[in-house]
Amino acid sequence: QLQASGGGLVQAGGSLRLSCAASGRTLSTVSVAWFRQAPGKEREFVAAIRYSGSTYSADFVKGRFAISRDTAKNTVHLQMNSLKPDDTAVYYCAAGVGVILSALRDPSVYNYWGQGTLVTVSS
Repeated sequence: QLQASGGGLVQAGGSLRLSCAASGRTLSTVSVAWFRQAPGKEREFVAAIRYSGSTYSADFVKGRFAISRDTAKNTVHLQMNSLKPDDTAVYYCAAGVGVILSALRDPSVYNYWGQGTLVTVSS
């Protein structure tokens, strides 16, 4: 089970840190990704961290967002800086077993999903 938290309302240029806490599975043994979905748009890949610790992110967040893992707390974080109004969306964390590198951005390969946390960036 995954629990996403940390969303909220922030002004453009501000920062938020999202957290994805897991129970029942050790996140360091699976791939964990963040996706987001804005109103009227499809769910899109934001960033992922594989069991190896390698990280990947979408081009539109490179240099602004960073994904990391806290093994001791079995939690994955998404640090979001320099937020823009276009970043407004519901952010979901997901975990997948045996996700191959080429499929990392495909939401259909993830077995477990958190409930989502709303991020609103005002201009």
